[in-house]
Amino acid sequence: MNAMAEIQAGICGFRTTVRARSDDAQYVTFELETDCDKIQQLNARLQALGPLDAFQEINPARGSRLLENVRESLPGCCAGCAVPVGLFKAMQVAAGLALPKDVHIAITQT
Repeated sequence: MNAMAEIQAGICGFRTTVRARSDDAQYVTFELETDCDKIQQLNARLQALGPLDAFQEINPARGSRLLENVRESLPGCCAGCAVPVGLFKAMQVAAGLALPKDVHIAITQT
């Protein structure tokens, strides 16, 4: 199954397109297109890492290799970057662990 997430990260203005693919409903690979240098570095790291086991990624008793690589790849990046959650959600859909549904966060100053 394939999944795609289009992410507008916020005030930084960067856009990222995530393509997640799973041929067996368990192992997921990613392709990222972005104008953010940090996310481009993350893409290279994910390509080198290879397929991720989506079942292990969602297991609360184990650490997430995806999120671990995000933390290691994005030093100096905004801690609230929206791309990691987009990657995780796309992985779930590609593996058949979630249905595709948009996630929205509306932020205003009050």
